[in-house]
Amino acid sequence: MDDTRIFEIAREAGSTVIPMRWSGGRFSLLDQRLLPAEEKWNFYENAEQVAEAIRDMVVRGAPAIGITAAFGMVLAAREAGSLSGREFLSRWDQQAANMIDARPTAVNLKWAVDRLSRVAAVAVQTGSSGREVAEILEEEAMAIWEEDIRGNLEMGRLGAGLLPKEGGVLTHCNAGALATGGYGTALGVIRAAVSSGRNLEIYADETRPWFQGSRLTAWELIKDGMDVTLIVDNAAGLMMKLGKVNAVVVGSDRIAANGDVANKIGTYQVAVLARRHNIPFIVAAPVSTIDPDMPSGDAISIEERQGDEIVSVAGTRIAAQGVKTVNMVFDVTPAELVTAIVTEREVLRPPYGPSIQKLFS
Repeated sequence: MDDTRIFEIAREAGSTVIPMRWSGGRFSLLDQRLLPAEEKWNFYENAEQVAEAIRDMVVRGAPAIGITAAFGMVLAAREAGSLSGREFLSRWDQQAANMIDARPTAVNLKWAVDRLSRVAAVAVQTGSSGREVAEILEEEAMAIWEEDIRGNLEMGRLGAGLLPKEGGVLTHCNAGALATGGYGTALGVIRAAVSSGRNLEIYADETRPWFQGSRLTAWELIKDGMDVTLIVDNAAGLMMKLGKVNAVVVGSDRIAANGDVANKIGTYQVAVLARRHNIPFIVAAPVSTIDPDMPSGDAISIEERQGDEIVSVAGTRIAAQGVKTVNMVFDVTPAELVTAIVTEREVLRPPYGPSIQKLFS
């Protein structure tokens, strides 16, 4: 089993960027820390290496992290293939806990691991050997990957009509092919809108401190032959005031049951600016990003990373020695600032609590 079918689906949709590969039982990731200067593929032999790659930001974006974690757990199953049922599940549980701990905010990671855990438990209970369980889990991981791309395509179809027929669209961070299985959530909506004939000027802000906008969003759109204009993070409000930005589309790492949206740090302030200028603020995310057990954004665990990431750029220190740092890498946008949430099933409108509850009922 390999990724040939996945590549065919993505390329038919017009995306040339796919951030992971699975072939001959080997898993590899495009190292997103090095883009756009270098396109380097890293190979992973076990679940521990995959979890470390997630922690170290080799791969990022909630859907992509979920797919990556799924294949990491396939590698874990292969390693434990010679163990008996009870021993297999004991080893599996250890690896699953380590994988889930890799990054706490993106719910897709836990969702994917839990999905494979349920499949593994059933397979063991029905008498499958460790090797057979690994094969079953490989099929499940491939299903998660294909579902992600097909879901992105449906999100694009549903969300395209929410964008203006012409004008500027701002996206924050990277919610494109690099952040998913190979098409995009927020960028998927933009791609679909452009493909349908809408005359859009695409703006990407830098997205400090990892510069996902300038390094990743700009890179993948240019690679796919689309025009994109880069602005500094601080310019979003001015661009809205000048009438250059007429809509905002972002992705999400976790959506609470009331519609609060956790996403890359800086999303909240863009939403506030959009409300001030009466501009639609649209979130595109798969249903797997919605956490119906999380009552509101106040309960979402916000990851804080090392301060080195904000005092240096590309290895060069830019901040004064001795300065203190706070490096929160996500924030939460209150539901009342969100115009619509585009999922692969339907477009959710406020009030989000009842619509999300209905979605999971």
